[in-house]
Amino acid sequence: MHEFLTGIFFWIAVGVCVIGMAVRFVRYFLGLNWQLDRVAYRAHPAAGIKGAARSIYKWLIPYGTRGWRTQPVMTAAFFGFHVSAVAVPLFLAGHNLFLESKIGFSLITLGPVLADFLSWLAVGCGAFLILRRLVLPEVRILTTWNDYFIWLIALAPFVTGLVARYQVGSYGFWLNLHILCGELLLIAIPFTKMSHVFLFFASRAQLGMDFGIKRGGMKGTKMAW
Repeated sequence: MHEFLTGIFFWIAVGVCVIGMAVRFVRYFLGLNWQLDRVAYRAHPAAGIKGAARSIYKWLIPYGTRGWRTQPVMTAAFFGFHVSAVAVPLFLAGHNLFLESKIGFSLITLGPVLADFLSWLAVGCGAFLILRRLVLPEVRILTTWNDYFIWLIALAPFVTGLVARYQVGSYGFWLNLHILCGELLLIAIPFTKMSHVFLFFASRAQLGMDFGIKRGGMKGTKMAW
């Protein structure tokens, strides 16, 4: 099982994720209406690029937009989860050893204390965001069972990884389950709302260009749409 998960199934998961997201990117931009969405982009490329860049970097900064500042606790949990969800998979030492064995190079690695902290932070922030969906009526009414299923897929690699890390029960079982959960997450990304991991940049760029050109951006407004 371990050989299968770290061999052919790993490459299947990566291939589905990469190809699936490439298709989503193409379909996103092809889906924009030329008359309504992109009519001014070609005429004002400089203002469009400026608006796109501003929108992306402002929304990547905690409390960088008015929307983030109006919900400070949710924003802290949101960034706590997402920073951890990016940093741990990419920079965990064990992941990089595996990466080097597969493709011949690795990235910088996190120390064990920081890696543990970020893993627990992801679980804690994820649990808070799920609880928020359950408690706040204005969020609960927009939440479906599919949203909870997505959260299960997103948190499972962290939970199983921590159990394996602390060697609770059978280390081999939890390690294989951790790998499986991570690969299922990769497969799920193009087909679920988790595609926002990559489509965030597409939608932010498109909205930034739109508002940077047509909705006040060329008049000097600082609003980060």
